[in-house]
Amino acid sequence: MKAMIFAAGRGERMRPLTDTCPKPLLPVGGKPLIVWKIEALARAGFNDIVINHAWLGAQIEDALGDGSRLGVRLAYSAESSALETAGGIAQALPLLSSAPARGEIFLAVSGDIFTDYDFHCLLPRLRAMSGAPEARMHLVMVPNPPFHPGGDFALDADGRLLPAATPAAPNLTFGNIGLYDTRLFTAIEPGRKVAMTPYYRAAVAAGLASGERFDGVWENVGTPAQLAALDAAVRARAGAAAAPLA
Repeated sequence: MKAMIFAAGRGERMRPLTDTCPKPLLPVGGKPLIVWKIEALARAGFNDIVINHAWLGAQIEDALGDGSRLGVRLAYSAESSALETAGGIAQALPLLSSAPARGEIFLAVSGDIFTDYDFHCLLPRLRAMSGAPEARMHLVMVPNPPFHPGGDFALDADGRLLPAATPAAPNLTFGNIGLYDTRLFTAIEPGRKVAMTPYYRAAVAAGLASGERFDGVWENVGTPAQLAALDAAVRARAGAAAAPLA
């Protein structure tokens, strides 16, 4: 099973921290954001991981190496400038699949979110999507955060993603964790900058997108203040867990 971590963004709102450090390497609880992700993926059996990078990407490769010390195998998809999500996937397809046109399923997650989501939960869905006649996607949805109160899509009781504001189905926000079929991206020319939003909307409109709701810890770390608050919260939880019983 293969996974991809998106790590190519500049992190403009995180400046000045990201002027000299790529956002996924910023530390939370004494550990880079991206390492939390790699460790969680490894626990779920995703041991082959592709990381795309652009801004200060050499630092990511220097910090993580081949992944052996984290118990995984890392491959890197370097971009001279960030190609956005769909373009980044298309560039990385040769690393994600030996035959993308056959339709292989991979997991993708943003390198700058912080979550306690258990990637094991996606394994049954991954198996169910494999071999489907049409290319599908499955997205992990979260309650709408303050910075995105309107959400992205509605999720019905049967796990179908529907256009936002669908009656009797709550709007939720995409949590930047998803399963994708490689066939979705084979028509994109490698090196071309392509956004993912049209692909999400097309799959939802065609009834080819499913979803699940996650109500656990999930943070889209966007600013230095958010990073500091998250770091303090993680350290406090770790301290509480390690504290001896009174």
